[in-house]
Amino acid sequence: MAEPEITEDALLGGRIHVRQPARGYRVNVDTLLLAAATEAKDGARLLEAGCGVGAALLAIAVRNENVKLLGVERDQNIASISRENVAANAMTHRIEIVTGDALDRALNIGVFDGVLVNPPYDLENEGRAPAESRRYAHIADHPLDTWIAALADRLTGGAALTMIHRAAKMPEILAVLDGRLGGAEVIPIRPREGEAAGRVLVRARKGSRAPFRLCPELVLHDTSGAKYTPETEAILRGEAAISFG
Repeated sequence: MAEPEITEDALLGGRIHVRQPARGYRVNVDTLLLAAATEAKDGARLLEAGCGVGAALLAIAVRNENVKLLGVERDQNIASISRENVAANAMTHRIEIVTGDALDRALNIGVFDGVLVNPPYDLENEGRAPAESRRYAHIADHPLDTWIAALADRLTGGAALTMIHRAAKMPEILAVLDGRLGGAEVIPIRPREGEAAGRVLVRARKGSRAPFRLCPELVLHDTSGAKYTPETEAILRGEAAISFG
């Protein structure tokens, strides 16, 4: 069987480089937005559930050199590429990749000061069926309830779960968070000014009783739709983080 075609791509204005399959699920804007929105305090140990080729982990690592990161990826081939990317970017002393299912409570990886996740957006028979090469990343084997319950158990007290998802899933997300994580904060992500949000960034904390907060929106493109807004451009170049403040 022929080896899958691989591309090498520069991200964050060339600050990191990743190898990834030419077809199938690839690093996209969602990946970098999630990384930019993840709280990364000095000395923190962070987990990414379903880390893919490791782009979000690398993006966080270059933003703060005093964090340690662990990525869990169940696809053996993708996990192998992720390890290669970590090594190629000289991050093996700070980023570890584990092959496994992040939702498996028997996985012996401990607890973390923060968890980030870009989960599959749809269950079987929800939404438009993706190409077979992208099916794994887009079609969930487990409902959102299972994802959040398992990842909440990976958090230390006061630590945050940060995720990106479809805006249409907000009612379900908030319902699932209730009783597990509190102080939910949401940033709507609009394609352009005046258009409905297509994505949301969500952050919630273990043990928090703070009320829900709807944060200022992030608008991706200018009115022409051809260019990113200056704010988004700075985020995608690794020059700015996303604040829920």
